[in-house]
Amino acid sequence: MGFLSFLLLAAITYLVWRITDQLPDLIFRISEIQRDVAELRRTLTDAPGRSNASTAPAPQRLDPAADSAT
Repeated sequence: MGFLSFLLLAAITYLVWRITDQLPDLIFRISEIQRDVAELRRTLTDAPGRSNASTAPAPQRLDPAADSAT
């Protein structure tokens, strides 16, 4: 029974070591995913407000000859 407990403890120690070894990479990937999600949210929330302003045509002068007269 003591030998099995030792093997279980060794397996748990190994798994914890592997997880902590990969932790910096995992944190980096999670932060990248969070950044991408935040950018998508900003794009989706800004899209209706921005689309009205950006797709509206610029006001045009009714009399183009008025520019050349001055």
